[in-house]
Amino acid sequence: MSKDPLLQPYKLKHLTLKNRIMITSHEPAYPEDGMPKDRYRAYHEVRARAGVALTMTAGSAAVSRNSPPVFNNILAYKDEVVPWIRRLTDACHDHGCAVMIQLTHLGRRTHWNKGDWLPAVSSSHQREAAHRAFPKKVEDWDIARIIEDYADAAERMKAGGMDGIELQAYGHLMDQFWSPVTNTLDGPYGGSLENRMRFSLEVIDAVRRRVGDDFIVGVRFTADEDLEGGIAPEEGLEIAQRLKATDQIDFLNVIRGHIDTDPGLTDVIPVQGMRNAPHLDFAGKIRRDIGLPTFHAAKIPDVATARHAIAEGLLDMVGMTRAHMADPMIVRKIAEKREGDIRPCVGATYCLDRIYQAGDALCIHNAATGRELTMPHEIPAADIKKKVVIVGAGPAGMEAARVAAERGHDVCVFEAAPDAGGQVRLTAQSERRREMISIIDWRMQQCMVRGVRFRFNTFAEAEDIKQENPDVVIVATGGLPHTEVLSEGNDLVISSWDIIASDVKPGRRVLVYDDAGDHAALQAAEIIAKSGAHVEIMTPDRSFAPDVMAMNLVPYMRALQDRDVRFTVTYRLKAVRRSGNMLTAVIGTDYSAHCEERDFDQIVVNHGTIPMDDLYFELKPFSRNLGSVSQDALIFGRPQPLDANPEGTFALFRIGDAVSARNTHAAIYDALRLVKDV
Repeated sequence: MSKDPLLQPYKLKHLTLKNRIMITSHEPAYPEDGMPKDRYRAYHEVRARAGVALTMTAGSAAVSRNSPPVFNNILAYKDEVVPWIRRLTDACHDHGCAVMIQLTHLGRRTHWNKGDWLPAVSSSHQREAAHRAFPKKVEDWDIARIIEDYADAAERMKAGGMDGIELQAYGHLMDQFWSPVTNTLDGPYGGSLENRMRFSLEVIDAVRRRVGDDFIVGVRFTADEDLEGGIAPEEGLEIAQRLKATDQIDFLNVIRGHIDTDPGLTDVIPVQGMRNAPHLDFAGKIRRDIGLPTFHAAKIPDVATARHAIAEGLLDMVGMTRAHMADPMIVRKIAEKREGDIRPCVGATYCLDRIYQAGDALCIHNAATGRELTMPHEIPAADIKKKVVIVGAGPAGMEAARVAAERGHDVCVFEAAPDAGGQVRLTAQSERRREMISIIDWRMQQCMVRGVRFRFNTFAEAEDIKQENPDVVIVATGGLPHTEVLSEGNDLVISSWDIIASDVKPGRRVLVYDDAGDHAALQAAEIIAKSGAHVEIMTPDRSFAPDVMAMNLVPYMRALQDRDVRFTVTYRLKAVRRSGNMLTAVIGTDYSAHCEERDFDQIVVNHGTIPMDDLYFELKPFSRNLGSVSQDALIFGRPQPLDANPEGTFALFRIGDAVSARNTHAAIYDALRLVKDV
């Protein structure tokens, strides 16, 4: 038996977990009609097959109709959920993986215009900033019904084969009762801690009566809200002691912080550039002082940190949730002593930011996550070995090279720069986003062990490609900044890339005009602001940086708001003219005929990229498919037809920003779904 602390079994009540690694409760927003159907099952089954001991499904599965999901959660209040839960649990149990589910009532953390249009309820009328509903102050008959709803939902989960449930008590209704900030009730449910915990303890009593003693029941709770007037660590410990004293709680899953605002949520679930495992020692203190089995997850992206958490007795089970979105095979690779092959989580939090923007959870650099029914996590070998030439070593080109090499093909990559990375390498020059380079480094490692040949510092021309006698050519040349967006003065502006790459020094009074809404503008603005300059960030949109999304916006705002920075929305940069040693910006708006002029000494334009596609069009006449891509074949996973040009000698495709300006995930997905069938 392995001596690795992570691979030791753990006995949780009557349940033996085969190792110490778990996936904590999270909602990837994959349900269909509120049910965890095949996509949901496949997502968890892949990770179960790879060896994770416990997978927690369904962050925030709703127990009541007046707790409508805000990002496509499981509807645990419906009887029809049971057979779908059974299919999921059976699939995971077949691989020796335990399965639990998180149940909750969202309280004020939802909105009245969702679901059945019922008013949100809470222990006060106070609105939560993140979801904006003004809740009804809960009445006694609301409380009685909700307690019954919890018990009904727990019974459904047991009927569906779950090994246990986790009750959510941070930011949701249970915690809203606990916290002095959000409980203004009188009588038996307000005031003292005993009263504020009464609702939760009545829920636990009702649940335990319904499911019996042979079913795991735990609580995920905040032991420190880190919020003025909220639950302090001392009161958090008292809450944990009172939960333990019920003799009905089998584990605690520890959270630190509050989630009612984007900054609060980001401190609970840190993004890239923030400290790894910031709450691990705090969770360890709860375990030491309370003595209940203790789980925890908060930016534990690497095996070394997880191993430390178990070896030092800080946790009984360590959550590696986002890490398993990046690489479902973590446990298998640990057991096979292949830790170096683990695809790293880079903390981009594309997964979470998407669900909070009403999308589904996707990993920024594993395009198979969430697409397990159609995309492979393990690449099958090809029947026939081919010569594959790839031009460009950015994220699209590197993924194409990795997948082609895993297919067993002979792969050669041309890259004009001295290093791989493309826009990712540029992005990683910002200290806070340096983790992004692991997207490239991991692929380089995978390519090198499979014999991929790289020709760096080589600006490939058509004849260079033809001389390789390729069977397949993939153009992944990316794009260049597009700044030709003004009626005049395009020659007077610079791009966000110029600032990020340090090719141009920041001015003293700078306009950053962002018409793309992605990271590049804010990265440039942060560099300029840190130099001591005045910065105005302007966008014609009604909000700035929409593609950065909520959690990733937080570090930018923290870096910018303490400096000389102004934010301007709904105004459009029309033109730029030179005025002595200054630049005059002509500013209009899409909403009216308003026009004004203001002076700056530097103007930065962020407007996406224009494809570098000359090589593609030069090669197109010599290709068998004339560069065409069958969308049906691409979407449904079939080989591309190659019969458009009988005189052609190779298949030709282009991917990523060589097609159009998109993002890293799109570039990698282009490569995976095309090359997996080459």
